[in-house]
Amino acid sequence: MAPSTPAHVKLFIPGPTEVRPEVLQAMTRPMIGHRGRDFEDLFARLQPRLRQVFATASRVYISTSSGTGLWEAASRNCVRDGRAVLHLVNGAFSERWAQVSVTNGKRVVRLEAPWGQAIRPEQVADVLAADHFDAVALVHNETSTGVINPLPQVAAVVHRHPDTLLLVDAVSSLGGAPVEVDAWGLDVCLTSSQKCLALPPGLSFAAVSDRALARAQEVPYRGYYFDFLELEKMLARNHTPATPAIPLLYALDLQLDRILAEGLAARFARHADLAARVQAWAAERFALFAEESYRSPTLTTVANTRQINVDALNAFLRERGMLISNGYGKLKGETFRIAHMGDLTRDEVEELLSALDEFLQP
Repeated sequence: MAPSTPAHVKLFIPGPTEVRPEVLQAMTRPMIGHRGRDFEDLFARLQPRLRQVFATASRVYISTSSGTGLWEAASRNCVRDGRAVLHLVNGAFSERWAQVSVTNGKRVVRLEAPWGQAIRPEQVADVLAADHFDAVALVHNETSTGVINPLPQVAAVVHRHPDTLLLVDAVSSLGGAPVEVDAWGLDVCLTSSQKCLALPPGLSFAAVSDRALARAQEVPYRGYYFDFLELEKMLARNHTPATPAIPLLYALDLQLDRILAEGLAARFARHADLAARVQAWAAERFALFAEESYRSPTLTTVANTRQINVDALNAFLRERGMLISNGYGKLKGETFRIAHMGDLTRDEVEELLSALDEFLQP
């Protein structure tokens, strides 16, 4: 008889990721008012540590929203009326961000690469040479395909066009792979709490350059909730424009200490080690969906060459207290995804791989 499902099922999915008990416990602290001194003190001490994680000397906005909200913020604040944004599309989430720009009334041009392949800098250079764009939008790490795009090289190409801003989704890379906001000249770099930062869902963050703020001043209809100028005004007072998710900020306060105590370089090395282990396992037993040299350090998309039933696999894993993710969108069933991001350890990944091998035994 199969064992009963454990009370806690460990997540090896690309978000939400595992959150350590002490981080969850931090959310149970007594509530404070969001316009008082206690909140100002909390909010003020978050900022310098967030800047360390983003590798920026500039501001980092905190939003009580998913990263999708900050997609909308980047598109609304950084693309002027009648101008175009170039969306680099090679997966489900880069396609969705392009659609967000469309629904916000922006003129969108897509540069597409096949799913599983990376956007090449030379492709971007060719398009930018042929037309003017207010901004280029790139998803750094595509969780639908397991591809990490060559962000520093793309950034270098965009910088040849001084009036073009670079907007980056680092939702599933920041905190798990190098992202150098200032060194790479990223104008908007956004992420979410529930990926590599190993926090509960509900917060998102954006490092925003002075250039992006100046651009926002030229856009008359920025909305309110995601208005960079309003966020900037309130940040100067250690406040947010609207009521924030205070328990999540308590968790962030603790988790930033934990991340910096581990050290960013050590954190990146741990993610790279886990990626190498999972990708070696996948290459031996299946195949890797993402092209070589552009494989994500935070999750692996496995090509389902053996045509296993992924739902049956997950039912098997769930009984053992673990869960992975099916393929996303059109890749459902054709792939499955193993996330190795956040605070996961080598021992936890080895436990998962052992269970996967048990399922695969004839």
